[in-house]
Amino acid sequence: MLARLRTFTIDGLEPRAVAVEVDVRPGLPSFTIVGLGDRAVREARERVRAALGNQGYELPQRRITVNLAPASLPKQGPGFDLPIALGLLVASGQVPAGGLDRVAVAGELSLSGELRPGRGALPVAEGARAAGLEAVLLAPDQVAEAALVPDLGVRGARTLREAAAALGEEGRDDRPPTTDADRPPEHEGPDLRDVRGQPLARRALEIAAAGQHSLLLVGPPGTGKTMLARRLPGLLPPMPTREALEVTRIHSVSGLRTGGGLAVERPFRAPHHGTSASGLVGGGSVPRPGEITLAHRGVLFLDELPEFRRDALEALRQPLEDGRVTVLRGGRRSVFPARVLLVAAANPCPCGHGGTPRCRCGDVDLERYRRKLSGPLLDRIDLHVGCPRPSAEEIAGPAGEDSAAVRARVAAARRFADARRRDRGPRRLDADLDEGAAGLLGRCYARGGLSARGRTRILRLARTIADLDRSLSIGVLHLAEALQLRQAIAAEDEQREQAA
Repeated sequence: MLARLRTFTIDGLEPRAVAVEVDVRPGLPSFTIVGLGDRAVREARERVRAALGNQGYELPQRRITVNLAPASLPKQGPGFDLPIALGLLVASGQVPAGGLDRVAVAGELSLSGELRPGRGALPVAEGARAAGLEAVLLAPDQVAEAALVPDLGVRGARTLREAAAALGEEGRDDRPPTTDADRPPEHEGPDLRDVRGQPLARRALEIAAAGQHSLLLVGPPGTGKTMLARRLPGLLPPMPTREALEVTRIHSVSGLRTGGGLAVERPFRAPHHGTSASGLVGGGSVPRPGEITLAHRGVLFLDELPEFRRDALEALRQPLEDGRVTVLRGGRRSVFPARVLLVAAANPCPCGHGGTPRCRCGDVDLERYRRKLSGPLLDRIDLHVGCPRPSAEEIAGPAGEDSAAVRARVAAARRFADARRRDRGPRRLDADLDEGAAGLLGRCYARGGLSARGRTRILRLARTIADLDRSLSIGVLHLAEALQLRQAIAAEDEQREQAA
């Protein structure tokens, strides 16, 4: 007898429909799984065999063949355990077919027959709805995540026996009721008031949050660079539902969450400087999202930036520009989103005490250290800000503004920018420059210190600063502050050389 179920595998971040066909016929007892499955799929035979026995079912002593179609699509993970087991029970006549053709099934089985939560509940539910199915059957811990997809029934089962019973329960929906009280507070992370001193870096954080600008913090160890970076997500406005669904989908596929509802906190990822290029941007024999995708719609923090491998940093250049990563493996193309706010931190020299009597680095050491960061990569970072050692008065002084006050200004600036673009329509940023600002930018570009990309980024910075001031035009003061924040590191180097 033949039984056919519907499930989904994850290709990159997208669900791909898979038909699980189970055929049980007379012959020498065997259990074969075909259809380009990975090792976890092949091992499903032993998990299903044990689960059936421990749930009171019989494994037919016949020739069992399981086909995962289409055969050309690679399948991975243990999520095929449940559809294989249910298909085997239906094909052997131990369970009625019920609504087999109207329900998508996915889940990993323990040897006792209990369902374990796996990866990708949200994309599986999205695939089921797109395929016109009636419901999706998953482990109970995944019900809340699958329930984020509207117009689709969600059924949870703790064991294989409960899953077999749930197949025929038409109209069943286990989605939990949603209330405003279920939504966590908008921000519970570290607060900006904890940072003492660093007025220029605090201003840079506000501008970066308002205009989605990348930021490089340079200063000696212990001056607050990491503290500042960890407080940046708290300055960003709450994610709208569309962005929250994107983040939930990415983290679900990556195994960072195997249950729960909608993600509400913006991601903050801080990979170690030993991370490889594929770890940062994604890849592998089976393409998986990298750190830049896991930080999508949030903050990617690269501490000790010059200590990262050169090839890993260079791999970031195109994703930072395009907002996405394209990975080609074995003739297959996977696209991962990468809209991140990049924050990097670096020491001024190898010993970290550049510009102070404690520094023992020579010119060769400084040159070798700075050559680790390419010009094209630095040119893609909008804000270059120094973090000097705070004074004793600043450390002992009163706390500065908290994150809530800065977040309110950031949200107001973004609303102003949205209204400006809506009223004025698409236009060149040069058109917003007043006469004085246009003259200043022209003189700076003529000196040769700015690339064409750098000029555009200066304009974007100045436009954000003007939005924070609720100004439709970009004035001289807006442009001057943008130039200061873009070239702060170069200015410090020039002053240091003059002092020497």
